[in-house]
Amino acid sequence: MQSETPSRWYKQPWPWFILGILGTSVVLGTTMLVIASRNPPSLVADNYYEVGKGINTSLERENLAKQLGMQASLQVNEANGEVDLELVGESRPQQLVLSLLSPTQPEKDRRVVLQPQADGRYRGHLQDPVSGRRFVELIGQEQGQDWRLFEEETLNQGSVIRLGE
Repeated sequence: MQSETPSRWYKQPWPWFILGILGTSVVLGTTMLVIASRNPPSLVADNYYEVGKGINTSLERENLAKQLGMQASLQVNEANGEVDLELVGESRPQQLVLSLLSPTQPEKDRRVVLQPQADGRYRGHLQDPVSGRRFVELIGQEQGQDWRLFEEETLNQGSVIRLGE
């Protein structure tokens, strides 16, 4: 009987296959760790109690808007940044605050103070053009209490947005 000498381990395919899987997992794990450390989550709230109180305040403001019968029709002119708002309801505040909030990118949030005009409408001016999906929040005041209209809308060139319907 002749005995065959076994070949060296590094000449076999299976050890290299197993080492390849281990090496790939180390590289992918390190890549994920670097990405996670460079992009921390920004939408996580640390103080849940304060967030809960804020939600209750928002609901109270929305209920007041319903009691007053508040509705608004909003149009944003992208060419000159002019914001035109027609308000229906029992409240006629000295000014309105319009917030156009991006759901995922806080740096794209915009806030406009709308002033009453002689024709009964409210007007303001945006510094930057705004388009895409936004949370539209309109806040006014009636007898020392704030009311709020809030909708999720997609802003397009010349589109009319209806709040409170």
